[in-house]
Amino acid sequence: MKPQFLIGSPVSGCGKTTVALGLLRVMRRRGVTVQPFKCGPDFVDTQYHALACGRESVNLDAWLASRTHIQSVYNYYGERADVCLIEGNRGLYDGYNRMENSSAELSRMLGIPVVLVIGARAIGYAVAPVLFGMKRFNPLVRIAGVIFTQVASPSHLVSLREACMDAGIECLGYLPVTEDIHLPQRHQGLTLAAKRDLETVVDRIADLMELYIDVDKLLNLCTRIFPCPYTLPYTSEVGIEMMYRPSANVRIAIARDPAFCFLYRENIDRFAQRGKIIYFSPVYGSDLPEADYVYIPGGYPDLFARQLHRRKRLMEQLCGYVESGGKMLVEGEGMTLLARSFTVRQGGTAYEMAGILPIDCTMVDANPSNGYRTVQYGGIKLRGYENHSSVLMSLSDVPSSVAPVYGLRGTETATPFFRYKNVIAGYTHWYWGESDIFSIWTNI
Repeated sequence: MKPQFLIGSPVSGCGKTTVALGLLRVMRRRGVTVQPFKCGPDFVDTQYHALACGRESVNLDAWLASRTHIQSVYNYYGERADVCLIEGNRGLYDGYNRMENSSAELSRMLGIPVVLVIGARAIGYAVAPVLFGMKRFNPLVRIAGVIFTQVASPSHLVSLREACMDAGIECLGYLPVTEDIHLPQRHQGLTLAAKRDLETVVDRIADLMELYIDVDKLLNLCTRIFPCPYTLPYTSEVGIEMMYRPSANVRIAIARDPAFCFLYRENIDRFAQRGKIIYFSPVYGSDLPEADYVYIPGGYPDLFARQLHRRKRLMEQLCGYVESGGKMLVEGEGMTLLARSFTVRQGGTAYEMAGILPIDCTMVDANPSNGYRTVQYGGIKLRGYENHSSVLMSLSDVPSSVAPVYGLRGTETATPFFRYKNVIAGYTHWYWGESDIFSIWTNI
C-alpha cells in the first residue's frame, strides 16, 4: 500500500504543473521518496519534476506504448518510491479519440484516483455542477478530492467549500492568488540561471501548500494497493532486456545538456540494457567520446546557437564519425546540429553547423507541424511525437525521405525521415521502450 494519484483538471490552464511541483517539493522536504510521472509525451514538465524532487520523471503515454508496457513501467519505477505522483495533461478527459489516451484513461488503466485541480479565479459556488459531473461522468475514474487555485479571499473559499459539500467531493485545500509565482516560459532551456529561478518558485509554492493544503489527508485518501495489476490479456512479448545483456564493449554516446535535453527515461534505459552510456555536451565543449552509437536528441539549440557554432572540434569529430560509418540517431532539434547552417532570427547570422546533412534549418517564419507520428523502417515500427521550433529552410533541394511518416489518423505527413550512411535523422522524437532500436541499422 502506498499513496498513488494523478493530478488532473477539467481543462488546461488550471495549475496542474504548479500543484505537482509544490507537492513534489513538500514531500522531498519531509524525506518522502516520490516518483513523478507525466501523462503524455511532454519533455518540459518532466525536467521540472526532476528539479522539484531530485528524481527523474517518467513519461506514460498510451498512444506511444501498449497498456501492458505502461503498467510495467509504472510498477518498475514506483516500486522504489514511497509515493507515486502523475501529472496529467490537457483536460482530464481529453484524448485523441474521446477519452482514449487521456489522463482519465491512464488513471483507470493504473487503478489510481485523481486529485482535481480547478482554477477558481472566475468561479465560485457555480463550480458545484462541474465537480458533480467530473465525479460521476465515469464511475471507473475515481476522484479523491479537489484543490482550488487562484482563490481570491476567505469568502471566495467559503463558496468553493460549499460547492464541494453539495457535489459530494472532498476539498483538500487551495492556493491563493499570488503574484510572485510564475513558471518559466515553455521554450526556455533549464540553464543554471533558469534552474535557480525555478528553485525559488518551487520553494514558494511548497511554502503555500504547507499552509493551505492538507497534504496528509490527500495522501491518506489516495493510498492504494501497489503494484497495479496487469490488465488481461497480457499483450507484451518477452522484453528486450531478456534478449540482450549489457556489454561493456558497446559504447553509446548521448548528447545531454541544456540544448539537447528532450529524453525519454525509458529510451535511456533501453540503451543501458545494451551497453555503456557516455554523456557528452555539445554546448559546454565536450569532445565526442569513442562510441559504437551516437544519439543526439532534441531540445533548445536555438538558445545556444552561437556556442554550438564555435564547437569546431566537435563538428569535425561528428563528421569524421559519420564518414567512417558510425551509427547515429538524431531527433527533433538535434537536426540543427547536423545541418549546414542554422538561422535563429530574422536578419540574424546563418550559423555554420556540422554540415553532415545537406539541409539548412531556420526559425524564421517557422510553422512546424506537431503531433503523434509513426514510421516503418529497418524492420521495426516506431511511434513518436513531433515537436520542434525550427524547420527546413527549403523543401526543394533537401534529400528525399527514406520512409513515409504518418500522423495520428494514418495520413501521410511532410515530416522528413532521412538516412545518410548510418545516420538516421528526423524531426520526430521516437519512443522505443518496446522496440529494439538497434535493429534499425542491422535489418536494412
